[in-house]
Amino acid sequence: MCLALLFTLAAPVVRAQGEAAPREEVKKEAPANPEIIDTTQTEAAKGGSKAWKIIFGAGTAATIVWLSLFASMGFYIYLVIDSSILVRASKIMPQSLINAVEAAMKEGDVVKALQCCSKEPGPMANILSAGFSHVEEGFEVIQEAITTAADLETERIMQKLTWFSVNGNIAPMLGLLGTVLGMIMAFSQIGQSALDIGVLAVTIGFSLWTTAAGLCSAIPCVATYYIFRNNANRIILRMEAITMELIKDLRNVQIVTE
Repeated sequence: MCLALLFTLAAPVVRAQGEAAPREEVKKEAPANPEIIDTTQTEAAKGGSKAWKIIFGAGTAATIVWLSLFASMGFYIYLVIDSSILVRASKIMPQSLINAVEAAMKEGDVVKALQCCSKEPGPMANILSAGFSHVEEGFEVIQEAITTAADLETERIMQKLTWFSVNGNIAPMLGLLGTVLGMIMAFSQIGQSALDIGVLAVTIGFSLWTTAAGLCSAIPCVATYYIFRNNANRIILRMEAITMELIKDLRNVQIVTE
């Protein structure tokens, strides 16, 4: 989306640069009976062809760089959707699980509480299950088991969010790679005896556009990473507080067997 917006905003500038010279020639050689021509479709076609040349007109290496940048943006969109679904309070610590475990603990039935965790698997269920599984070994062992399980679940959540940071670091590197490739191709054109201005303009445009595209991909990644990370930290702290509140009665509770 950012790349499409970037091309849309810059298309008038590209068209204006490409049509500056022809307009001067038209003034010099204006016909005696000029006709009104609708140039809307022609300008749109020229703008599309310019964008096509920037992406695919600078060679195979340039095309690979552009495809990598588009893949980076696509991966970012996937991460946003995935994290929006999984990194939220209702998914990490569902209220129905908290109510069921709380009711079971009021009855002093650890087995029932353990069964409630198995019915609604998730980070909080895994933490509580780790504590309930060591109920016969004393409260200190229960606390250690819950702390270990909480650290594990926290690491899993953070590893998922780390991909935002990874993608945000790779995208500008791809843009810089495109810049270097474009400058190499531009200087190669300058070194030739028969200099093609059109090809030179395409290679220089490619080098600059890839830098802009890399930044357009990286900036949302970095911003989104901190947003989701802070949200995850708030959820984890709240989950730990609720967990300790649920297990505080395990000091004196006994297992109910049928």
